[in-house]
Amino acid sequence: MATTYLHGAYGGIGATQAKSAIQSGTIPVYFGTAPVNLVRGYADSGIINTPVRLTNFTQAQAVCGYSSTWAAYTLCEAVSAHFNNPLGNCGPIYIINVLDPDKHRKAEQVEKVLTFTNGRAEFISDEIILDTFALADMAEGTDYSLDYDFTRSCVIVTVKDRSKTTVNATYYVVDGSAVTAEDIIGGMTAEGEYSGIGALPLLYAHEFQVANLLAAPGWSHMPAVYNALITASQKINGHWMAFVAADIPVEDAGTIEAAKAWKKENGYTSEYSKVFWPQAKTSTGEVYHLSTLAVWVMQMVDNDHDGVPGETCSNKAVPVICQYFGDGAKNRGFDQETGNALNENGISTVAPFNGKWVLWGGHTAAYAFGVTSDALHIFDTNIRMLEHIVNSFQKEWAPRVDKPMTIQLRDEIIHRENDKLAGYVAQGYLVGNPECIFLPSENADSDVMNGDFRWNLSATPTPQFKSGTISVSYTDSGLSVYSA
Repeated sequence: MATTYLHGAYGGIGATQAKSAIQSGTIPVYFGTAPVNLVRGYADSGIINTPVRLTNFTQAQAVCGYSSTWAAYTLCEAVSAHFNNPLGNCGPIYIINVLDPDKHRKAEQVEKVLTFTNGRAEFISDEIILDTFALADMAEGTDYSLDYDFTRSCVIVTVKDRSKTTVNATYYVVDGSAVTAEDIIGGMTAEGEYSGIGALPLLYAHEFQVANLLAAPGWSHMPAVYNALITASQKINGHWMAFVAADIPVEDAGTIEAAKAWKKENGYTSEYSKVFWPQAKTSTGEVYHLSTLAVWVMQMVDNDHDGVPGETCSNKAVPVICQYFGDGAKNRGFDQETGNALNENGISTVAPFNGKWVLWGGHTAAYAFGVTSDALHIFDTNIRMLEHIVNSFQKEWAPRVDKPMTIQLRDEIIHRENDKLAGYVAQGYLVGNPECIFLPSENADSDVMNGDFRWNLSATPTPQFKSGTISVSYTDSGLSVYSA
């Protein structure tokens, strides 16, 4: 009998049934800070503590600003990975920015003397709150205009009176240090105000989009944020399931052994996540969190498979040239074979392999070689495929909720779900004979009379080709040619 009141289409991942050994949409959601202080009218633009859809680099700059100072504005890293990537751009993505220039700003106003040449003055700043900028005794739109060049992080001021040479300017700047992990975690108030990770349910409520990848680069190395992401990933809006990509901090873990210990001590072991270490640097000096690159790769690979997450992000090229262990670190990196010491402890990494730099490691964070007993927890594709099936069921049958539950509808659901499973087998995403069934034992009269119905589905995601070994032996049989 149902123990909680249900009204809708639901699903979940049950206990593993292990014997001996088209685009539904891959929607990433990133949490962090964006330089919305560089956006005019930010307060009324709906870009603070709410899901914002980004589709390309130019649109992202216009909507939420952009800065190359990724450490201060962590969401810009995701924008670059998805929309300014030499290996290919992929979107859309959603961001939830928690930086509020009205709240996270320095108390003292900046006073600056601008020098004009032919009516134009420039200065570099990505901290300026453009809406607070003013020139002494002048009115914007009448006496001067204000623009911003995202490429150079440059404020551009043009005055109509070309005779002006110096003018006093004032403005406020944001204080990124005022943003805390609590802001990222956020929540929902009794008055219906949402913030941070707590604003994730607004994605479906406002956009009717189902999030299935969550990340917070620059923040997910904080255990409280990681735990909040894991909690948020389960039953979003009471229905949807998502997968988390997170990082182990290079500041606290400078070696492989230290990374393994840090992961264990801080409980980064959820099967609904992948954790990464260290970071990686590009040929032009940008430093990526591997979680960001992983989300980009997962979306790229999923799109190649019509939105089905049947292939891992491991052994996929990323636009970097070396591992990064933090400023001043002496660690010069490691190869793929050495990186396997991370993989066997449920840590994914980046390594040089087959002539390119690739993400390396197809396990979930719950995996530990020789210890993991639940086959579901071994590979990231195991979890992501089952989540995909759960979300697909709910999306497909939600429109039929509150219709009469006829025998025909019962059977229609069974046949349709089995058809989808057969398709996944044919495409190589599942193996064996997955099956959706309707069991009388799982549908007691007390449940049926209350309109609560349950289908059981079992499926085996295709295992990854993690390793291949060939044994080559010498034989002297070939020498017989000399005596023929």
